[in-house]
Amino acid sequence: MTSTQTNDPTIREHLQAWQNLSVDQQLALFWFIYKEMGGSITPAAPGASTVSPEIAEGLFNQVKELSHEQQLQVQRDLINKVDTEISREYGSLGDTTKLLFWYRLSQGMDDGTIIPVPSDYELPSESKPLFGKIQLLEFEQQITLFRDYVSPLGAEAAGTGI
Repeated sequence: MTSTQTNDPTIREHLQAWQNLSVDQQLALFWFIYKEMGGSITPAAPGASTVSPEIAEGLFNQVKELSHEQQLQVQRDLINKVDTEISREYGSLGDTTKLLFWYRLSQGMDDGTIIPVPSDYELPSESKPLFGKIQLLEFEQQITLFRDYVSPLGAEAAGTGI
């Protein structure tokens, strides 16, 4: 099921292309986006008015305590919407908090607390054109795309968004 929050056809097209990639390609693309554009994304995620940094940090800390292989599996499970405790907790978060959680994962990948992307890893050829298109989007469109991407991930939550 594709869930988007915007009627912008460009964002919908980019989102569909992203979701059509394999799970590991989706993860790699997200990491490369944060690596290349993290400086501009950073202020948007933590500074948003509806974000709950303590909640995002708490979920991040749960993932951080796992082995690297388990950390990778959690990320795959979120994309595949597998019904796990962490996936349900993630599903209960508000969209901006979900975005902050993924930002914290990318920071953890940089500092080695979360399974890192191998230093010699290159973005798969299937992902490169989309990455280029995302880089060309206006900042607001990028943030909307990222929110629309992270929003439907995870399992159905029992409660309301935080």
